[in-house]
Amino acid sequence: MPGEQPAYQRVTRSITSESPWQWLNKGWADIWKDPVLSLGYGFTFVMVGFGINYLLWETGLSAWIPVAVGAFAMVGPMMAIGLYELSRCHETREPYSAASIIFVRAKSPLHIAYIGFIIMFALLVWIRIAIVLYALFVSSTYMPLTNFTEFILETPQGLMMLVVGSVVGGLIAIVIFAMTAFSVPLLLDRNSNVLDAVIASMKVVRDNPGPCFLWAWMIALLVAFGAATILVGLMLVFPLLGHATWHAYRDIFSQ
Repeated sequence: MPGEQPAYQRVTRSITSESPWQWLNKGWADIWKDPVLSLGYGFTFVMVGFGINYLLWETGLSAWIPVAVGAFAMVGPMMAIGLYELSRCHETREPYSAASIIFVRAKSPLHIAYIGFIIMFALLVWIRIAIVLYALFVSSTYMPLTNFTEFILETPQGLMMLVVGSVVGGLIAIVIFAMTAFSVPLLLDRNSNVLDAVIASMKVVRDNPGPCFLWAWMIALLVAFGAATILVGLMLVFPLLGHATWHAYRDIFSQ
């Protein structure tokens, strides 16, 4: 909108190391305001993940399941938009339905799509790097997941591949986190553009590195827990993080 203050100028206050814990508490409370919709959203998310992993397993590409889980986590901020909307409706006491949560009417839908393209490009880069690393460190053409796990944990080449892959993947994840931690709920809630929203999100991370990286670690640990339970735990973790992300955005930005 002409003359509207850019999103990155609306950051109202710094956050503390207590803030991420408060966001999780508020997210937990939001789940139980409408557990059917919140947990149903998480169930759908997990079913999609099961479907992708099943296809990889059936097509003989089971070694790529860890990459798929990581990629799935990266697109989480986009897939959680319905949870942001549900938390917004709880906060404003606006009426809602399952349809309005599934088919969200965002204030800046086109610019949310732009962020989706950015994330997909980053994922393609990450997958390409993973393919190159696999080709460099694995002498055989392909190995199933069981043999691949043994290779990673029990051979020098596998350990080196794990270290290099973790560093590269971690750097990409940090960039994606900084760009999307607050920008997607912002574009849901306001008439803004992708550049302002991404700058605003990165500005928050830059100005509050301690609390933001604590938040990133909490997200990573919760997602890792969900993955370790064969994705079942993500039925609860995903809605928890989605609702909490909305409260993180509302805690930082003015109206």
